[in-house]
Amino acid sequence: MSTLTKSSLQPIIPTAERLGDVQEYYFSTKLRELAQLQRDGHDVINLGIGSPDLPPAPEVISALARGAQDPAAHGYQPYTGRPELRQGFARWYQRYFGVDLDPEAEILPLIGSKEGIMHISMAYLNAGDEALVPNPGYPTYRSATELAGGVVRPYELSAEGGWLPDLASLEAQDLSRVRIMWVNYPHMPTGAVAPAGFFEELIAFARRKRILLVNDNPYAFILTETRQSLLAIPGAREVAIELSSLSKAQNLAGWRVGALAGAREYLNTVLRFKSNMDSGMFRPVQEAAVVALDLGQDWYDELNGHYRRRQVLAMRIMDALGCAYDPEQVGLFVWARCPTGQDGYAVSDAALYANDVFLTPGGIFGSAGREYVRISLCATETRLAEALARLSTAP
Repeated sequence: MSTLTKSSLQPIIPTAERLGDVQEYYFSTKLRELAQLQRDGHDVINLGIGSPDLPPAPEVISALARGAQDPAAHGYQPYTGRPELRQGFARWYQRYFGVDLDPEAEILPLIGSKEGIMHISMAYLNAGDEALVPNPGYPTYRSATELAGGVVRPYELSAEGGWLPDLASLEAQDLSRVRIMWVNYPHMPTGAVAPAGFFEELIAFARRKRILLVNDNPYAFILTETRQSLLAIPGAREVAIELSSLSKAQNLAGWRVGALAGAREYLNTVLRFKSNMDSGMFRPVQEAAVVALDLGQDWYDELNGHYRRRQVLAMRIMDALGCAYDPEQVGLFVWARCPTGQDGYAVSDAALYANDVFLTPGGIFGSAGREYVRISLCATETRLAEALARLSTAP
């Protein structure tokens, strides 16, 4: 049987121009390589992608199983999600962020927040429109912009600047073609937290420049002292919308459950695109997600207990590699600067091919990340300790 890798078939039609320079997602190709190394007998410790290895709460799994037994549960679902799911997100926002949202109009459930990034880009970018994209930042902001026909306009972040955009420098530039600004705090990949007053400055900047802010907020609960929502800032709903996800803090990554929150006018525009792309999540998944959203503080405390212990080991790995990091960073990763003269790709390759430990090179997040490397906390303490042992004895 022929395979994609061995085929010599020549397509009879050309690739769509919208693909441009967009390549297959880095982790999509890398995971195939790691799988091949495993088949070849290598015991690879994967400290790359942020896919939680811990299970959802037992009551969440029970709700899914119970719902799947209902013969009426298997049909198409509302394009705006089930009312009880929207209400669950509204309770969650009020309880943990102090934000009051109208579940009928200001919450749009998504099949994962990554889906929402594409929907927002398609709904608001015309060909040639610009999007401000953080460098370093989540690669999907860039690819979604390009797939929608937009132009990526990177804004540089640095450790010296606290991994925050220089709003004064941006304001001095011609931003007349900018329609969207992607922000992400707590920030991935750096683990930076937005300091007091920054969100207010960001809202004021967006209002002056008439730019739609999109805050991608999946790490709000991971190792953070306080939870932040851009929508908690007075006046935010005039210029901002926010993505949330149950992938990280509720361990539902493979279930694909997220939401877009904000003013109905923005969400209705996104829905015009989204409703032509999917037919909603499986009903039992939505019902179980409601249970996950109603989990108490004890759930998050236990989850973060695991991640704190893992973070200690991940930082020890960075020490063994001679990398420098901020011990106050939050989120699901540890981000560190490589030793002088090395870049993240070289450090990652050395760890993988000499010690069977995969670390993410910071360069995949943009040019400003080339001198960095990232470790995911989505591995057991046993595996992290084994990675530490391998890398500590490396020549």
